[in-house]
Amino acid sequence: MKILVTGAKGMLGADLCRELAGGHQVTGIDVQEVDLVSADAIERLVGYDPEIILHCAAMTNVDGCEKDPDAAYAVNGRGTRNVALAARQLDIPMLYISTDFVFDGKKGEPYCEWDQPSPLGHYGRSKLDGENSVRELLKKFYIVRTSWLYGKQGRNFISTILAKAKEAGTIKVVNDQVGSPTYARDLCRALARLIASDKYGTYHLSNSGACSWYDFARKAVEMSGIKSAVSPIASSEYPTPTTRPSYSVLRNFCWERTFGETLRPWEEGLRDYLKETGDIK
Repeated sequence: MKILVTGAKGMLGADLCRELAGGHQVTGIDVQEVDLVSADAIERLVGYDPEIILHCAAMTNVDGCEKDPDAAYAVNGRGTRNVALAARQLDIPMLYISTDFVFDGKKGEPYCEWDQPSPLGHYGRSKLDGENSVRELLKKFYIVRTSWLYGKQGRNFISTILAKAKEAGTIKVVNDQVGSPTYARDLCRALARLIASDKYGTYHLSNSGACSWYDFARKAVEMSGIKSAVSPIASSEYPTPTTRPSYSVLRNFCWERTFGETLRPWEEGLRDYLKETGDIK
């Protein structure tokens, strides 16, 4: 299959290109090749003549989106709309990566695909704008919401935590935000299976299980063998420009019902990530 991947230099896009390269003709693009918010974005995307577009490009800095909402809505909203318009012109499917941040975290139990979104900040709202454009413009689409994504490409929560743990005797991490960490390579394997099907629709895809950021950090430090203490703190002790959902665990209901499998526990994904980066002892 001839596949076009946007955001190919990002964490997910880079891993996705590697995952698919063995069995498909994959072209990865980033902003240097096509600025998705530019006037000629649709024409340039169409020029690649793909059979499917996997849209991973996004403004994912949550606090950055809060500080510069115009940029967030341009990239995550208008940029996604342009990709969807290109897919419609080509009459091909599109996969769009979305986020657990479309939910406000007040449900108190794992979110299913049909739960009503209610984002708390501009990041979640702009990603929801992208979802709405995809649904409005296309009949053949995959919208995949994932959560707490980490991978080898670029910096992420775990790489930051481990760097701080090596420098300090004690690090403090919030303990009142709960979600499902997702290893990028596990997500990529699931996405490869998804796009090989014609099971279009909205999916939640995250590693199974749930934890707080504190639990996640403590487990990573423990697995890596770093001699550093990890202490829990409340979010109020670590103020940020954006209010995060307190509980954004995703239930992979549609994935499990459609494909009959569960993504492995987040602890197993974390261990393989630490092996991949050489941080495990």
